Amino acid sequence: MFITSELDRWFAREILPHEAALTRYLHRARQRPADVPDLRQEVYVRVYESAARQLPTSPRAFLFQTARNLIVDRARRERIVSIDYTQDLDSLNVLIDEISPEQRLSARQELKQLSTALDQLSDDCRRVIWLRRVEGLSQKEAAERLSLPEGTLESHLCRGIRALMKVVLGGGTPDRPRANARGLDNETKHG
Repeated sequence: MFITSELDRWFAREILPHEAALTRYLHRARQRPADVPDLRQEVYVRVYESAARQLPTSPRAFLFQTARNLIVDRARRERIVSIDYTQDLDSLNVLIDEISPEQRLSARQELKQLSTALDQLSDDCRRVIWLRRVEGLSQKEAAERLSLPEGTLESHLCRGIRALMKVVLGGGTPDRPRANARGLDNETKHG
């Protein structure tokens, strides 16, 4: 067992200098950018706790092996189910005993309602919502992919989410995004 101050000095000397390389490694491991700081912190905790028992002979290699193990552990724990919003719920491998017929019907209706609401959004709003909420891209990554300023992307996201919430929670229909600041639609502008 090591005295805390000795362990802290070892950690600062042997592990922390590799922070930039660890961050790049976590990004390359296809982790969501928003998760990288949390993952890095969890790697540090695991390394520190292990070093408190016994210092590794190769700290850098141990750091990256710990990061790799953490990523593998997380992948095992996560159940990622890719759902195309038009896909039938019957094709999902879900335990039927846990879901009542009413729950299945309700879920199917909600999925259909969401699908319809997404179809009614403007192309820009739909693409932004898909990239940000389904693919999990950061605002910057989505803006780059769509060649939009981040402010415009954020505006499309807010309008789209608001419209979807109105449909899903309120039973209405999504409003098409306005064409200009005075709120005139493209169809009524010249009519």
